[in-house]
Amino acid sequence: MIAVVAYLDVAATTRVDPQVADVVIRWMTEDFGNAGSRTHEFGTRAKKAVQEARAFLASTVGAKTEEVIFTSGATESNNIALLGIAPHGEQTGRKHLITSAIEHKAVIEPLLHLRETRGFEVDFLEPGPSGRVSTEAVLRKLRPDTLLVSLMHVNNETGIIQPVAELARELRETPTYFHVDAAQGYGKVPQDLTAPIDLISISGHKVGAPKGVGALVTRRRGWDKVPLSPIMFGGGQERKLRPGTLPVALIMGLYEAARLFDENRYRWEQEAREMRERMLTALSKTRFRVNGDTDHSVPHILNMTFDGLNAEALIVRLKEQVAIATGSACTSASYTPSHVLTAMGLPTEVASNGLRFSWFPAQVNDFDPQDLAETIARMQSDVVSNR
Repeated sequence: MIAVVAYLDVAATTRVDPQVADVVIRWMTEDFGNAGSRTHEFGTRAKKAVQEARAFLASTVGAKTEEVIFTSGATESNNIALLGIAPHGEQTGRKHLITSAIEHKAVIEPLLHLRETRGFEVDFLEPGPSGRVSTEAVLRKLRPDTLLVSLMHVNNETGIIQPVAELARELRETPTYFHVDAAQGYGKVPQDLTAPIDLISISGHKVGAPKGVGALVTRRRGWDKVPLSPIMFGGGQERKLRPGTLPVALIMGLYEAARLFDENRYRWEQEAREMRERMLTALSKTRFRVNGDTDHSVPHILNMTFDGLNAEALIVRLKEQVAIATGSACTSASYTPSHVLTAMGLPTEVASNGLRFSWFPAQVNDFDPQDLAETIARMQSDVVSNR
């Protein structure tokens, strides 16, 4: 049995909403048909439901229904986008890619693969202490052979919002395609994703859906499709870009979670900001720095370094109070300095000891940040006393 602690790690994953769970169970046990089955009503109902889900997700980013394909999550979506566009680059001689040094590993590693095995050139832009890559910095790197720019929507460690809408409008007038990893930003800053972004990766389990489902938006430019080649084969589902039997129950869970989040977003945002203020007020009795530009941040993520304290030791001390992380869940087993905070040019002592607090307010109603602050203040006092 997991101890009752305040869960402040929704940037890693969220709890599945009970209403979402009910929907998933229904589509697993009652309407369990294969959306590819055409000879009976079970398959027909499943296909119709999937199309309804596809249409809704498309509407949330201002896309057309046929521009959404379902995947297992943002990592797969990123790989389809980045590796799938590579053959077009090779055929046209456009083998220059631009990204940032603060991307998730699900973007960095496919791009490194293209560089190391297929001769692509990749520019990794560093954002500086703000944690925000400027549109101007990207545009300065554009070349006639630039195939693609990939920039995340919201950084998963700092919560800093990147200028993806502005950049999308600039790139739309060029032959360079634009991919956005929106795993952390989908649903939270929806207006950004209605900009003319060519490729958008979406993750379900960041908005209350089950793990293992997501989507890739492939927005047309006029009549022209983004020139993606499949990286997997077999069955021809999802416009031949993501073959395999559609996980109808998970797709319907993503649909319900996205619908609920969209319906309650304004209340969520207000309560998340209130929680942020409570956290910062309580922690004012400690010595800390917030990492990243707080003027361009989502309301539910804080990355903080506490003076004189080791992040790993602090997590151990706080484990009976809160569930928190040092950074991305995909790399949290590594005790090396955060590649995000390092790319921001922060001192090693800061980059090695950043802690990420992230929350959905309705799930931490009973959490009092004063208790957290008192524990940290005592630890800092002990450090000073032992010097």
